[in-house]
Parts: sequence; structure tokens; C-alpha cells
Amino acid sequence: MSLPLSSVSPFPQQALASSRQIVSLLFGPPSRRSFHVRYWDGSQEGPAGSTPATVTLTSPASLRRMLWPPSDLALGEAFIFGDFDVEGSLEHVLAQAVQIGDQLLRPAVAARVVAALLSLPDTKRPTPNLNFDDTSKTHSKERDAHAIRYHYDIGNDFYKLWLDERMVYSCAYFKTEHDTLEQAQTTKLDRICKKLRLQPGERLLDIGCGWGGLAIYAAQHYGVTVTGITLSPSQAEVARERAEAAGVGDKVKIEIRDYRDLSASTRYDKVASIGMFEHVGRAKMPKYFAQIYKLLRPGGLLLNHGIVKEIAPNFIHWGFGTVERYLNAHSFLQNYVFPDGELRRLSEVNLRAEQAGFEIRDAENMREHYALTLRQWVMRLEDHHAEILARGLADEVTYRIWRLYMAGSAQSFTAGRIGVVQTLLAKPLPSGEVNLPLGRADIEA
Repeated sequence: MSLPLSSVSPFPQQALASSRQIVSLLFGPPSRRSFHVRYWDGSQEGPAGSTPATVTLTSPASLRRMLWPPSDLALGEAFIFGDFDVEGSLEHVLAQAVQIGDQLLRPAVAARVVAALLSLPDTKRPTPNLNFDDTSKTHSKERDAHAIRYHYDIGNDFYKLWLDERMVYSCAYFKTEHDTLEQAQTTKLDRICKKLRLQPGERLLDIGCGWGGLAIYAAQHYGVTVTGITLSPSQAEVARERAEAAGVGDKVKIEIRDYRDLSASTRYDKVASIGMFEHVGRAKMPKYFAQIYKLLRPGGLLLNHGIVKEIAPNFIHWGFGTVERYLNAHSFLQNYVFPDGELRRLSEVNLRAEQAGFEIRDAENMREHYALTLRQWVMRLEDHHAEILARGLADEVTYRIWRLYMAGSAQSFTAGRIGVVQTLLAKPLPSGEVNLPLGRADIEA
């Protein structure tokens, strides 16, 4: 269902004055801003010259819907349902939006902003129920499967338009900022194989295999046999087709399976978990690492790749965690993008891995690479906007959800609020040995 932007018919001047006041309180006078603001009556304000973006408020109710009550859920819903629009860099606008939290913690500013917000029209928009709705136990197998399908089963053709040719939906690795997305994803896949020191004839388990990019690459270039598991039937279908087309259908087996259902009677030489760990949940972390430990042969290696928390904005810590708990309960990503997704600090993740018996051998934070990856995805998504709508691959609301989440994520990686870390973990032999080179030259070659 595609929602039109709000009506731009004439409204009282009081709403326009209040809206201008709110924008000034939060972002300073027009001449000092790094973006332009266009109001529903066609008037515009901002610094002289061009800026990376223009924010359009489509009705007198726009700012009230965006900021009251304050949360990223309110701001996100205001964007996806058309209360405001952004021409140019959405990432740039979201970087400026971080100021809102800091400003609202200044009592004098907050009082004036709230008063002005409450003077704006309190009209309710019709909002379709698009968010995730499942009342079963969090991180149960059934709910996890539903959550994964909610995100990934939009349609393979939608993802094909903006992912690389292998459809790798995780952080790429850029040797330079000028690498194409295809080059950077190939580099990432090869880097994973090198970190795992894959050898011909070894058995690799790919947990959360997606559309089969890593499984196929490892079978083609490193001669391993691969079992890939996913909870998404749409991904599994494409992964199987691609393995056959690549001539490695006999080496790559794709299963729709929860990692908890894998039998420990089958041991693997190496395990890769790429971009899946964020879906595990804090309560299930011990079981996750314990299960992989059982599946690995002694001397085996696990490459655990996932997004982690890093540095939060100052306002997050206000009120002894009250603000953080409130924002977690009103999260746009939780409601519309990654239901039940949980980001933990790397120290906590590694502690759980060590408690399961793993030894940490290497860790690499790739957050700058993920920012570059996401910018490529956003650019490709925006370039295909008209085609997505014309072909019925997604409606306007869904398009906006993906544009917002990826632009916002790029900004969060750039600012260091989140990181993405590849951690190489070993299951030592009974003697304590781990058969790894003394250095990392083979990875960097």
C-alpha cells in the first residue's frame, strides 16, 4: 500500500511560526544549519548556497508527529508515512538529528520545544499495521523463524536490485574507497576463507547462509564441502539454484534449519556465522556458542561476524538508564526492520564464547567498511526507486523503511555508535594446540 504525502492546503500561520521556532531551537538559526528546510506552504529557509539535503515538512502536523513523544520510532514512522521527506542525503540529515536528544535534555530548551509542539495540530494519520506482530516467546524457534522471514522474504527480486551480483547481505571489505561493491564483497568472502584457513576437503558450516554467496565461493575457490542453513525459504531456493548454476551443487547443501536443530553427530572443520549473530539474543548467547562448540571438531575454527554496540550518545545515559530503556521500547528497527534483534558489547559476546570453551585468536572491527557498504546499498536502492514501484517489488512505505534503516545505520557506523566485528575463535586440541600460523601474512596476501 503506497501512502501519498500529506495535503498541502492552506493552514494557520501560527503552525508555521511554531514549526520554524522548533527547528531553530533544535538546529540553530537558518544560516548555521547544514541543510535546508522547506515548509508545506512552499517557503524555505537555510544557509546561503547548496547543502547536502533539503528536509520537506509536508503539513502543519509534521513536527508533532516526528518528535512527540520523542523516539526514533516516532521519527521513523513520520518518514515512512510521508510526514516529511528528504531530498539528497538522508544520512546527513540523520547525523544532524542526533542533536535533538542533546537539546531536549536542556530544560529551558525542552520546555519551549514541547510548548511549540503541543501548539501544532494533533491530527492522526491512518497508519497500516506493518510492524512485526508475534506473541510467542521471544527467541523461540517459531518466533525466530517468523522474524527472519519478516525481514528477508520481501522478495528476492527486491534485494537483487541493490545488492551485489552474489547477493551478499553483510559488510563488504574495501581495499580502497574506490572499490566497486562487487570487488569489496569478493574481497570480504576471500578474507573470511583465509581467516578460517580453509583447506580442500574440509567441511564448512555456514550459519545464516543467506543467498549462498559465501558457501558457493568457498566451494569454488577453496575446495570445501559446505552446509548452509537459513530460516528463509526464499533465500534457500535462490542459494540452491545458484550453487547448481555455479557447478558446485554437489559440494553445497542448503537447508532450512535452526542452528539449535543441528545434530552434534556431524562435526565440521570450520564454522562461519556471518551477520546472523544479531538475531540470537542475549539470553540465547550461551546456548549459541555451546552448540557451535559441539559442532566443531577439536582444533576447528569459528569466524563469528556481527554488529556490536559501541559508543552511545550522551543523552542515552541520562536518568540511570531510563532514557535507554525508553528508547529500546520505542525502537523503529525493532518494530519495522529487525524484530527481536539485539546488539551487545563485544566484551560480553567474547565472554560468552570463552565460557563455552573457545579461545579468541583474532578480532577485526570493520565499521568503516560497513558505512561504505551501506552507502552503496542506499545509492542503488534510490537509483531503483521508480523501478521498485513500477514492478510492484515493494510499495512506497516499504521502500522508505529500507532507505531510512540503511542510511541511519551508515551514520551510526560512521559515528562509532555501533561496530561490526569479525572474531576468529578456536576450539583447541586436547593438548592446547591450535594449528594457526604465527602471523597474519596469509590473510593480508
